[in-house]
Amino acid sequence: MAQYDGKPQIPWLSDQINSLPEQIGIIVELALLSFAGLIVFYLTKRILRPLLKKVVAKSKNQWDDVLVSPQFIFYLSWIPVTAVGNYGTNFLHETPEWFLDVVTNVSRSLTLVVVLFAIGTLLNGINKIYTQRPISKQRPIKGYIQIVKILLYGIGGLSAISLLVDESPWKFLAGIGAMTAVLLLIFKDTILSLVASVTVMTNDMVRVGDWIEIPSAGIDGDVVDLSLHTVKIQNFDRTVSYVPTYRLVNSTLKNWRGMQEAGGRRIKRALQIDLGTVRFLTTEEVTRFGRFALLKDYIAGKEEELQAWNAEHHVDGDIPSNVRRLTNLGTLRAYIVNYLKSREDIYSPGSGMTFLIRQLQPGEHGVPLEVYVFTTTTNWVEYEGIQADIFDHIFAMVPELGLKVFQNPTGADFQQGFLTRG
Repeated sequence: MAQYDGKPQIPWLSDQINSLPEQIGIIVELALLSFAGLIVFYLTKRILRPLLKKVVAKSKNQWDDVLVSPQFIFYLSWIPVTAVGNYGTNFLHETPEWFLDVVTNVSRSLTLVVVLFAIGTLLNGINKIYTQRPISKQRPIKGYIQIVKILLYGIGGLSAISLLVDESPWKFLAGIGAMTAVLLLIFKDTILSLVASVTVMTNDMVRVGDWIEIPSAGIDGDVVDLSLHTVKIQNFDRTVSYVPTYRLVNSTLKNWRGMQEAGGRRIKRALQIDLGTVRFLTTEEVTRFGRFALLKDYIAGKEEELQAWNAEHHVDGDIPSNVRRLTNLGTLRAYIVNYLKSREDIYSPGSGMTFLIRQLQPGEHGVPLEVYVFTTTTNWVEYEGIQADIFDHIFAMVPELGLKVFQNPTGADFQQGFLTRG
């Protein structure tokens, strides 16, 4: 191959083009360059792409099917096409230098853009492979992948523009520095989301699959997707909410993951006992309640304890207020304790889960008797069924011990009162 003006040439073709008028020679050279680009495009589309797909399909590994996706192959196949414009200008002798520079700059810029898109697709494949592993539920990397892609596209885009205009990228950086305030205003949400994503993932605040509540936004459901800019949440009413990632950091958030990991869900509910019905048990009631399976041991033990105390302190039985006796409220509390211990769907004392039946501060609605225990399941439907079953039984047991649950008077109560007076 002979040299001509510092450029390589094909002797027979160069001689033919040199013999043509200048304008026609330019048109012929550009036509040949375009034709070469079309041939390379056809070859990559008909041969290179199918060949790469076959190679990937025959591989026994699954990861390469994800990494080398059809989209990745598509971007990769454009590199030879842009290379024609990049290196084919070396064979053009009639075309003006300024036009060749434009073609070269555009080709280089397009090559860089295609490579950036190919790398971005590769990163998506890495994230897809990672999500198939169990650890992805605890440590998702989608946000980090998006951060890398933003930096990649930002730096790469700036480099592509500098190649296109044939200027140093530092000049563009200087111009961007002068527009920092404007850029910060335009990309405020992106910057906030970037910082929030790093905070959320570093501190493991939220994972895909977590049940979260954001009361200020009316959100109560499972996290479906966690990305750089938004969090997708499937609410329990089957609606879908999209929340900016930074709302997870600057809003009050409740994450139920701890409850799910602990394997138990708390029941914390109180029933209001009418204070006017609280009293000591009679001897007949003590005898009768002593035959209840869940109160038998309690009554026997308590009677022995009280008799020993009364004997020790020489209590005069003629004055009832001096004698220690059982109360119906204390007996109810003991009954609830033994009843809950007998249930297999409630964690018993000593299991590491709180087991507590306590009295709260009496008030205008009576004395609250609170049940504070944990179920052995975290399933919502099962939990509600267990809770309802427990309080159905307790409400039905309250009158058996001579107590009443406090309730504000209703129309039927007033009507009964008028009929009684009449």
